[in-house]
Amino acid sequence: MFATLVGAYPRTPLPGDPFRVRAAHARLERGEIDDAAFRAAQDDLVREVMAEQVDAGLELLTDGQVRWDDQQTAVARGLRGLEITGLLRYFDTNTYFRQPRALEAPAWESPMTVDDWRFARDVAASLAHERGIAAPPVKQCLVGPYTLARLSDPGEVGRERALALAEALNLELLALLDAGVPVIQLDENALTLIGPDDAAERALAGEALRRVTRGLEEAHLCLAITMGDAVAAGPDLLFGLPFRSYLFDLIAGPDNWELIARAPGERGIVCGVANARNTRPDDEPVMIWAAHYAASTGGRGLDRVALAPSTSLEYLPRDRARAKIEALAEAARKATIADPEELARVIDPRAVDARSAALGVYQPPSERPGAAARGERS
Repeated sequence: MFATLVGAYPRTPLPGDPFRVRAAHARLERGEIDDAAFRAAQDDLVREVMAEQVDAGLELLTDGQVRWDDQQTAVARGLRGLEITGLLRYFDTNTYFRQPRALEAPAWESPMTVDDWRFARDVAASLAHERGIAAPPVKQCLVGPYTLARLSDPGEVGRERALALAEALNLELLALLDAGVPVIQLDENALTLIGPDDAAERALAGEALRRVTRGLEEAHLCLAITMGDAVAAGPDLLFGLPFRSYLFDLIAGPDNWELIARAPGERGIVCGVANARNTRPDDEPVMIWAAHYAASTGGRGLDRVALAPSTSLEYLPRDRARAKIEALAEAARKATIADPEELARVIDPRAVDARSAALGVYQPPSERPGAAARGERS
């Protein structure tokens, strides 16, 4: 049982601190520093955000994606055949990304994220040495082919570009595996856009995910889905692929509990239970309850469960993001309490009963109120 980020962390500084990366970027554009000096400023920010993760108690780290404008742009710039165009709103958030446009079938030329992951791995080792603890593992997150395709302008290539993107990103994943990345997370938020009648989209997404995971059976691949629920994508699509774990947004997508209930028990589940789009503190009893509920499905056990924000924390002020991850780590620690009486003191059942609806407690159709009268069966 542990806590982790979804991926990104705020690039903005803590209140009262200077925004050094923004200042460095302005100096770069004026020609006052070179690319190496700008990257050094980014390196310092990576160290800062990773130190916050370690000190908060997270046990699977990321570099916070603080070098990236957004996931789509970062990957599109590394592939041949795509150009970067204008700004588009990202799902229903108040943030924007630069839309990639296909000029030709996308192709992979060289690793895009391996060097950044190696730097983050070394930072984690250094932070652990300073604190006298074991070095926490660092995962690498990457936008998935279906989401990148769905958020891109198809140009003259057409929707089948999702399959070309899958072939290209597969080579990136293989490079990460070869570098020794312990966990590779594919972010496929566009799976939430598939409707119940979208058979063609479901087939396209399934084929893209099959191609991107080819040859990676020995890797720990995590499929992350935030910004809504992916129930219409279906358990057959999600669980018929070689992912060892799944991260689900349970705030914007409470129906994802239905998928968790159907996930094979040997697969890991990361519960996105801290609201990443709201600065208010989250309910610790509900987060602990969510961990135990996920652990109870399929005989999974707490060893195959983790807690996370509901999506990227980049939307929050830095101090609020830090408070969120500290609360997540503490909830994960308390969730591992084995003594039932002590656990009962930590989890107030009245708080869970009152608030668990916010996490969409899953009930099979046959158990829902009025199911017998409606003739529903699971």
